[in-house]
Amino acid sequence: MHNAGHMVTGPTEAFTPEQLAELYDVNVLSTQRVNRAALPSMRKARQGLVLWVSSTSVKGGTPPYLAPYFAAKAAMDSLAVSYAAELARWGVETSIVVPGAFTRGTNHFAHSGRPSDSAVIAEYDTQYAGLVDQVGEKLAALFPEDAEAYLVSDEIARIVALPAGKRPYRVTVDPADDGSAEVSEVADRVRHDFLTRLGLADLLTVHPVDA
Repeated sequence: MHNAGHMVTGPTEAFTPEQLAELYDVNVLSTQRVNRAALPSMRKARQGLVLWVSSTSVKGGTPPYLAPYFAAKAAMDSLAVSYAAELARWGVETSIVVPGAFTRGTNHFAHSGRPSDSAVIAEYDTQYAGLVDQVGEKLAALFPEDAEAYLVSDEIARIVALPAGKRPYRVTVDPADDGSAEVSEVADRVRHDFLTRLGLADLLTVHPVDA
């Protein structure tokens, strides 16, 4: 399960390239390290599940001052989509769980990283002072009172418990409904239709494979 997701907040210009590379290392490259370690045994067994924890920010509403995190999550989601087709003939399933911006039950915002270029931050503060707090408050206000982060872990547990071959390709868990599910539905349909046109429809579904 790919669940690494360190967040950073602040004006995008104020992050150094090195900071973005560090974030990508945690949120994106970590998935490749895990896959290269785990997939050989899964492919040998001709079964398994790779579960990716994505984000509604990949295709939904994207408030400012969160761009490096959003970009990293989008990169991870793209890897998940390609891996799904590349693993299908090995009998290895892919499920992509897409949580919304849960602000309760997590420390995402409280423990988020900050940009290191203080001079650029000061310049942006002349126009966007307090924006990070405003974004956090507005996101929290969109969520129903009973929307807690355990909804995501419950969905992950449900998917893992399903019989092999019956697990969903993508599931969105977003009580605030930022539009991601709607966009994902279109994107996933386009993927389905295009692979079918290419004569690769078998890559869309994992079937039992003889060892």
